[in-house]
Amino acid sequence: MRITAFRTRLAEEFGAPLADTIAHDHVFSALGDRTVDQALDAGLSTKEIWQAVCEAFEVPVERR
Repeated sequence: MRITAFRTRLAEEFGAPLADTIAHDHVFSALGDRTVDQALDAGLSTKEIWQAVCEAFEVPVERR
């Protein structure tokens, strides 16, 4: 998934303001204690990042 598609999906799931906060501020242990933005900068795949976000925020399986 492209980064733009990932960001769109994040905003659709959480709303734009909260999606930005999650990406900038929330640290995920599944991403090596990184935020979404840090994980993207480190080269982790958007699929791996999306899975970590979904697990942390209990996104229903049908929307993952």
